[in-house]
Amino acid sequence: MPVPTAESSVLPTPELATGPGRPPTRGDRSPWRIPLRPPDAGLLTLLLAAGLWVYALPRIGFREMGDYGLLDRLPATYYLALLVLTAGFVLSLRRAGTAPWWPAAHCAALLFALKAPPAVLYDAVRYPWASKHDAVVDTMLANGELRPHAALSGNMSAYDQWPGFFTLNAGLVRAFGVESAAAYANWAPIVLGLLMMPVLVLIYRTFCHDWRLVWTAVWIFQLANWVGQDYFAPQGLAYLLHLTVIAVVLRHFVRPGSAGRLRDRTFRDPAAAPVPPPTGNRQRAVCVVMLAPLIAAVNATHQLTPVMLCICLLALNLTRRYRNYGLLVVAGLLMLTWDLTMGRPLFVETLSTLRDSLGELTQNSRAGYAGQLTGPGPELAGTANVLMVLAVAALAGAAVVLRRRLTRSALPLLLVSAAPVPLFAVNDYGGEMLFRVYLFGLPGAAFFAAAALVPAVEGTHRSRAKALRRKAAAVALPAVLLVLLAGFMPSYYGKEKMYYTPPEETALVTRALDNAPDGSLILATSGSFPQALHRYDRLEHWFFAEQELPENEKMLKDPAGYLADGIPPGTRAYVVLTRTQDVYTAGEGLLPAGGFETLRSKLSASPLFRTVESHPYGVVLEYRPATRRTTTR
Repeated sequence: MPVPTAESSVLPTPELATGPGRPPTRGDRSPWRIPLRPPDAGLLTLLLAAGLWVYALPRIGFREMGDYGLLDRLPATYYLALLVLTAGFVLSLRRAGTAPWWPAAHCAALLFALKAPPAVLYDAVRYPWASKHDAVVDTMLANGELRPHAALSGNMSAYDQWPGFFTLNAGLVRAFGVESAAAYANWAPIVLGLLMMPVLVLIYRTFCHDWRLVWTAVWIFQLANWVGQDYFAPQGLAYLLHLTVIAVVLRHFVRPGSAGRLRDRTFRDPAAAPVPPPTGNRQRAVCVVMLAPLIAAVNATHQLTPVMLCICLLALNLTRRYRNYGLLVVAGLLMLTWDLTMGRPLFVETLSTLRDSLGELTQNSRAGYAGQLTGPGPELAGTANVLMVLAVAALAGAAVVLRRRLTRSALPLLLVSAAPVPLFAVNDYGGEMLFRVYLFGLPGAAFFAAAALVPAVEGTHRSRAKALRRKAAAVALPAVLLVLLAGFMPSYYGKEKMYYTPPEETALVTRALDNAPDGSLILATSGSFPQALHRYDRLEHWFFAEQELPENEKMLKDPAGYLADGIPPGTRAYVVLTRTQDVYTAGEGLLPAGGFETLRSKLSASPLFRTVESHPYGVVLEYRPATRRTTTR
């Protein structure tokens, strides 16, 4: 009988193990007995992180948030779950080329771990201003029509002029059979994030075949996406559509003969992917026809995103590889057609303000109305925001300098990321331009930041320099990911006290606005409180503190007289002051310390206003003009 070799003894064939005609014994291996393998490290880390996260979830004290938002209300096990996820992701990158599903699973788990707690726990819509989007959906379902040319207060006319997001959600509310979109609004960041992952992978794989770099870029994108534009709002949906258009263009609009030396691997970075196959004029024309409805959907959903899309397509035309004027013309015509028809009122109004905002770089790059955060949590969040931007920019800049071959190969992505920056010179977009430019530049910045951390793999030749680079990357990658994670937490959750509103406050506002007669004027310090624009099509609004701090300090000297002077004669008016307004105006620096309490006490004591309802979470006051006439005689 032949003697089995050492190799055959590890994985013996059935014939060698049992012998021909001999029944298998208890110790023999057979084709029906599969050897057990140890669990994969990726599975273990995912299970451990999930267990820690689930254990931490009910222990998150979101109802008793202090000055630091959720940061000091998240238990240690929650932070430990994030650390385990990060460690598992770094380990999974070692097998990213053969098992890319493990980094993908960790990226999806990170998204869920970071942004799902409000969706699971909160009994109110996160971000009080998101309730106005729910109000638009409710109004659309109730009225069954749009009024793009109606003058609606509270800057609500724009939502009827760009109704794509609200029309979609009106259909979802009917399809799901829920009472309103508020039932699922807090899940928007997770849904949009999961839909965005394959789009990002498609974009990154266009320029890179190294799965380690691709998934690291996705991971960094999620950690750096702290700007909160993926909530229940038109911007999140329009951003997803925008990236989808860019991904299709990068994959299927390459001009013939434009790759040049990039077709030769010797002129490419080891991680760089070959330029996608070129397409002829007929194929590109078909792609334009297919993309036109998607671009039209972007135009129907959001005001600023079509501008960003046209600027990005214009930047791609600066390269010989993607010089396709036809698509740019189609995108521009669709944008102008919508702006001059459905969106004409706001479009004309914006044009009239360009003279004042054009070239005002400092003013256009401000954040919010006052731009001066106050309080420990908001100040920490503001500092973390700046440091996160600088960190991602520094990493991306290092990759552009140190990996010039990869930069040349991915130059279109670099141009697309830098294209939105000139918009700082045009408009401030209501104090939001800073966040929007960062958001639209983030996909490319995340890719190049990952390129700075993931070393290139070049053949099998080893040298001391390459070994040192690998060792440095083995330390730098997890360290930088942990630093970015540490920056994400205060950036995203540091101001959570103004983002969560108790149901009692929502009920108070809803009662007040339901009882207000049609045509009444609702006064509040800002529109950032729950149900602020409930029945917006039947009521008028004046958010009187949304101005610079010096003006509000003057207002606080005689708030009753200030408001009375601004209320048109014969108008029924109600003042609604809530806890969330107090937190928001203090955190955003709209009112000085103690200013909101001063405002509430002076208005409550004034004979010009009668208290309709007083509650620990707020107060509702009715304006009494007859009293004013009596007191002025």
